[in-house]
Amino acid sequence: MVNQVDFSYLNNTYQQFTNVGSPIYINPGFNALFKVGVNDLLEDYRITGGIRLSADIDKTEYVLSFENLRSRVDKQLLFHRQSLQNIEGSSNVKHHTNEVLYMLKFPFNQVMSIKGTSLIRNDQAVYLSTDLKNLKEPNTNKTWAGLKGEFVFDNTREKGMNLYYGTRFKAFAEVYKQLDEKNKQLNVVGFDFRNYQKISRLFIWANRIAGSTSFGNQKLVYYMGGVDNWLFPKFNNYINVATDQNYAYQTLATNLRGFTQNIRNGNSFMLINSEFRLPVFRYFVNRPLKSEIFNNFQIVAFGDIGTAWTGSNPYSDKNSLYTRIYQQGPLTITIRTQNEPIVGGYGFGLRTKLMGYFVRADWAWGVEDAIVLPKVFYLSLGLDF
Repeated sequence: MVNQVDFSYLNNTYQQFTNVGSPIYINPGFNALFKVGVNDLLEDYRITGGIRLSADIDKTEYVLSFENLRSRVDKQLLFHRQSLQNIEGSSNVKHHTNEVLYMLKFPFNQVMSIKGTSLIRNDQAVYLSTDLKNLKEPNTNKTWAGLKGEFVFDNTREKGMNLYYGTRFKAFAEVYKQLDEKNKQLNVVGFDFRNYQKISRLFIWANRIAGSTSFGNQKLVYYMGGVDNWLFPKFNNYINVATDQNYAYQTLATNLRGFTQNIRNGNSFMLINSEFRLPVFRYFVNRPLKSEIFNNFQIVAFGDIGTAWTGSNPYSDKNSLYTRIYQQGPLTITIRTQNEPIVGGYGFGLRTKLMGYFVRADWAWGVEDAIVLPKVFYLSLGLDF
């Protein structure tokens, strides 16, 4: 049994696109996780159930999983339900997502594997009856079928918490087709490459490059900025999202420190992260310490650079970053702007394990249009990038 508090979702899944007037990504906030699992004596079969409850009761998640690990091909059947509540214009809307996933994983050897996933997903938006207008508003239902393929390579060796040697990468492709409406399809391809080099003993230089794009008559929008599992996330509502891209889903593209979420957005993104990780006490004492805080304490220096865009490339005229649209009564005003699409950030951070959680504190300065912006502080949970 696992009981813990954190600031992440139970199952990583794309959110329903909720842009009404201005964009918003529904962050998980403070929540509690309860998970229980049982397996047979030889650990060939495993059943896991979990529930996640938020402090405001507006966000709940449930997951139930059955795994068959008896043969070389691992099989998993998973049911996932997520409920999120959001204010959209003058409406209070409850979004429900129900998914059934069937996954197969085949390892070629100890470091290389492929994984296939098939799924059925139902998205429902329920307008809460806060007034007569919303009482008459019909609920919406969309059902999708999807396939996902992944290739994974990982020869890393763990030398300590958040300290690795080696290389790991993943390439993936996804296709989703709406079942209750013809000719609506979403395609996604992407990759994530990470390399960890030893500089001196436990002093590590970690690098990551990741990118993804969505295409088809339905698309996925990436909101770039911030970090994973940010305890007190902030979202930039002033950067518009293109209205001509037919977005069906939304997700975050992290880490890009020095900014809030949505410093850039689009159906494609590219991101580079680089970190120097020094476990100060273990490095100089050169032996494990009894104190968990000192044993896992790290000083980190980092730099991030990336962008998200629409169109063929970040400098394309079709990139929505260069267009601002204002509506005033019957008038629609379109303004062309000049902005550097690529943004970056740099800074330093502290890491340690505290009360069973790996806690990250980062101080970062963003750089946009060659201007260094005021410092942004991040407090988050989780390992690696």
